[in-house]
Amino acid sequence: MNVTRPPVQPGPSGRPGRRVGAGARRLIIAAAALLGLLATAPGVAAHGVGVPPAPDLAGLVLGWSFDPTIWLPLFASAAAYLWAVRRVDAAHPGNPVPRDRPVFFLLGLAAIAIALQSGIERYDTTLFSLHMVQHVILIFLAAPAIVLSAPITLILRVASPGIRHRWLLPLLESRAVRLVGHPLVAWVLFAAVMWGTHFSPLFDAALENIWLHDLEHVLYLVSSFLFWMPIVGRDPSPWRIGFPGRLLYLFSQMPLNSFLGVAILYSSTILYPHYATTGRLWGPTPLEDQQAAGAIMWGLGDAGFLVALLLVIAAWMRNDEAATRRREAVEDARAAAGAAPTDPALAVDPASPGAP
Repeated sequence: MNVTRPPVQPGPSGRPGRRVGAGARRLIIAAAALLGLLATAPGVAAHGVGVPPAPDLAGLVLGWSFDPTIWLPLFASAAAYLWAVRRVDAAHPGNPVPRDRPVFFLLGLAAIAIALQSGIERYDTTLFSLHMVQHVILIFLAAPAIVLSAPITLILRVASPGIRHRWLLPLLESRAVRLVGHPLVAWVLFAAVMWGTHFSPLFDAALENIWLHDLEHVLYLVSSFLFWMPIVGRDPSPWRIGFPGRLLYLFSQMPLNSFLGVAILYSSTILYPHYATTGRLWGPTPLEDQQAAGAIMWGLGDAGFLVALLLVIAAWMRNDEAATRRREAVEDARAAAGAAPTDPALAVDPASPGAP
């Protein structure tokens, strides 16, 4: 794509210094604005005033919140996805969007809503164990479900040819997107987010600052989306890995999750002081709650990886069976073609009218 741009004076290194300077200024302004928002953000009281009562099953299932900053994006995403599906189906009745993809997308949005707006959310800054359940839902349910819905493919199909070739394809083929989408980079980013958030001041700060808390959830969703793309992704990607590579990819990440859960489970000190200062008078002690959170990460996290490994093995077996059937069909066709001239049933009767 050739776009005519006004001339830019080169910098000392021969590169367009003026444009780089403007970009740097915009980055500094955006960073300053973000820091300002974080500094003035409401504290943990945004999740509710005071310490909530002891949780029960009814409260966790029925105690929903209705934060418009979460519900509006979820409803808008669902409406946009379903509108795009209807438009693609109408334009391509012979090649509609597979029926399971909208189901996966809506399941992913539902998992986000459960994690961030159900009764679980009411206790995420009061009980570390329920906070960990929240993160497990985002990482092992919401993110892979959205990946299975192939949102990038749907965007490419619903976009006009001009937008697709002028904007979307150059963006997807850009160096930055290719780098972030590389399986090794996605693997490292996922591990870095998991360990970096749990063993840095960010986790405890996020419990006191609603903006940081939301940023933490975004980090989990984005890093998990990138992590699951090489495993279950249906969108076009320059980085395709075979089934053995997928197993290695998952199996090598699993011990990191286990070690993280074990480190939290067996810590003899409170890792996040916020949970020791909530004034909660019911339930487990802060250390017991922390140990439960570590057990949840270890147990449910490893269970999620094991399920993914089993699904990859099953898909590998189905793929091999399909390849075997195709190979046998080709061999049968070749054998039939080679036997055709000598097949008595196909021989020409010399006395027939069509015989020479």
